[in-house]
Amino acid sequence: MIKMGMMIGDRYEILESIGTGGMSDVYKAKCHKLNRFVAVKVLKQEFSESTEFVSKFRTEAQAAAGLMHPNIVNVYDVGEENGINYIVMELVEGITLKRYIEKKARLSVKEAVSIAIQISMGIEAAHNNNIIHRDIKPQNIIISKEGKVKVTDFGIAKAATSNTITSNVMGSVHYTSPEQARGGFSDEKSDIYSLGITMFEMLTGRVPFNGDTTVAIAIKHIQEEMPSPRNYVPEIPISVEQIVLKCTQKSPDRRYQKMPELVEDLKKSLISPNEDFVKLAAAEKSAVTKAMSDKEREQIKRNSVVKTDAVITAAAAGGIALQNTDKMDAPKTVAQKKAAQSAATDKKSAVISERQKRARKEEELATRKKTVSKPKKPQTDTYEDDDEDSPMEKLKTVLIIVGAVLIGCIILYFAGLAAGIFGNGNDKQKAEMVNVPNVIGDTLEDAKTALEMVDLKYDIEYVPSEGTAENIVISTIPTANAEVEEGTEVLLTVCMNGEGVEVPSVLNYSEAEATALLEKEGFVVEKIEEHHDEIVKGNVISQTPEAGSVMSREGTVTIIISSGKLKTDVSMPNLIGMSEEEAKQALTDLGLVCKSVSEEYSDTVESGKVCYQSYTEGSSIDEGTEIDLKLSLGPEPRYYNFNHHVAAPPRYTGGTATVILTAPDGSELWNSTTASFPVQINLSNIYAVPKGTLTITYTVYVQEEVYDAAGNVTIQNVPAQDSYTYEVTFE
Repeated sequence: MIKMGMMIGDRYEILESIGTGGMSDVYKAKCHKLNRFVAVKVLKQEFSESTEFVSKFRTEAQAAAGLMHPNIVNVYDVGEENGINYIVMELVEGITLKRYIEKKARLSVKEAVSIAIQISMGIEAAHNNNIIHRDIKPQNIIISKEGKVKVTDFGIAKAATSNTITSNVMGSVHYTSPEQARGGFSDEKSDIYSLGITMFEMLTGRVPFNGDTTVAIAIKHIQEEMPSPRNYVPEIPISVEQIVLKCTQKSPDRRYQKMPELVEDLKKSLISPNEDFVKLAAAEKSAVTKAMSDKEREQIKRNSVVKTDAVITAAAAGGIALQNTDKMDAPKTVAQKKAAQSAATDKKSAVISERQKRARKEEELATRKKTVSKPKKPQTDTYEDDDEDSPMEKLKTVLIIVGAVLIGCIILYFAGLAAGIFGNGNDKQKAEMVNVPNVIGDTLEDAKTALEMVDLKYDIEYVPSEGTAENIVISTIPTANAEVEEGTEVLLTVCMNGEGVEVPSVLNYSEAEATALLEKEGFVVEKIEEHHDEIVKGNVISQTPEAGSVMSREGTVTIIISSGKLKTDVSMPNLIGMSEEEAKQALTDLGLVCKSVSEEYSDTVESGKVCYQSYTEGSSIDEGTEIDLKLSLGPEPRYYNFNHHVAAPPRYTGGTATVILTAPDGSELWNSTTASFPVQINLSNIYAVPKGTLTITYTVYVQEEVYDAAGNVTIQNVPAQDSYTYEVTFE
């Protein structure tokens, strides 16, 4: 049992509980070996005795441990101690994407696309390692305090040994792919579908399919047409709409096939949002959605087994544990259900009719081929090939084939028109016409909603009006019930009390300056962040209403704040061994930022050179990422000991001798005088000095010629100083 303060693996101190899941609990812990905070995921006790669950838990670690990417929560360690199975992961402080969407109601298009790009890059790294996540959803996406997006919880991912994987998986039904719901194989394209649903929720604040039960939602993923996000948020650009729809195609073959294709389109949508560049494959007749039979529906329900109060395993709908985690939409009315059933019946009848027509045409062609008989050749003595056709017969055969192809193309064309594949050639030229709703007397917020529901834009003009309540619409241009094209801007004239206040210009002001100025005039300030290539991060890009507009005090002014340039990917260079100046220049050249430079000891890198960088070489990181560097101080100093027997020097014959031990800098470490050898030296705690020099000084007698006063020469022993020196190494 996990307790606060306990140690796991002799290094991880459990500090506090930070989350819980179906199979495991997550704790914040401190790694005492590396002096950093980590997240420790511990398998729940009730599952620890199950070999299957323990195996799945370890598989999670093995799958995720091989992934190192800035957009993936990294796994550091895995272990088992006294029946406690645990995984040690990177601690990311932030909130889940699900919670972020709930806080903001829905995200701006640019923010949603930017987040989707980072998620895609994390998933791509997993796919490149043959790992399918299979449970992509906002709950498994974390946004750190620094704004970094990371994919987590590879608890159900399995290393793929081939192009596809077939097995029972667990996932959230609101984001599951049709093939998972059917119990088919799941591969990279299943993750792409789930990411498409996640993008839909970011853009609209809701999931596309809901229902009373998880089984009902799974069936909708299989049967019902994917709604366009523009049905709920009309201002979503066409390119983003098409990206979402391509990700969420029922057939995996019609989705993006690889993550790089999706990333490329997402990045292009930021540059050309209103360009219709996304290529959607035409629907095949064989891929037309079919209504699920009562027998199949009953099989799904019969195979559903309740595992917990919130988890249902839908075996026939994909073997998925479907979680009732979100509120469901109200069930359809009887009239709506009948209308849906009628539409499905009409669609099915149309498909059957087209198939019958094609069958009749093929039968006619076959009959015509049989009626074209070859003329009987007269028998002669010379052998002739009976299979050889005359030129006329060959021409007839070619004409029949060409005719069959033309008929088939005509049938496919009209079938495509009926199914709406080719559309109407005038659709793009002729916009839909709508009537301006009558919003006079409505509040400003109600008027905005009414216009948005019929795809009309709006601008606001404030005028003083006595006797009318604040923020009430008193006129519109065009007038109510006027027929206009979709997207037309309607000018709303809104009353205000008193003479009103002119809205000042805050363009290119800092966020703090703009807020202070607007609030000083009595306005309420609403802030939205967007990327901008030119406006400095933190400054105002635009404002609504525009400067010079007159509106009442306490009115809302919305300012768009620049979050800087949209960051692009950069491959982290190898800075190890560079000087500080060289490393900083290399980072600047790539658009990266040197955040800090500190020092540490290194046994492998010479003093003064870079020995540490906060991202490894080759890592894919965002332009503008801050990098920490460390410079080498050389090998770390330590304490040494020296235990040594000093033997008599070779020329020593007796008498007093001096023994001196010196450090490389000349300082004395030991000095002693002796009249006998060997001499024992015992020293300890010699700091940062790995070696020294021993010098023995003593007296020797040498023979010299000595002259007396008379000039006579004699040989005498004369005393002289001698020394013996050698190097020693400390331990």
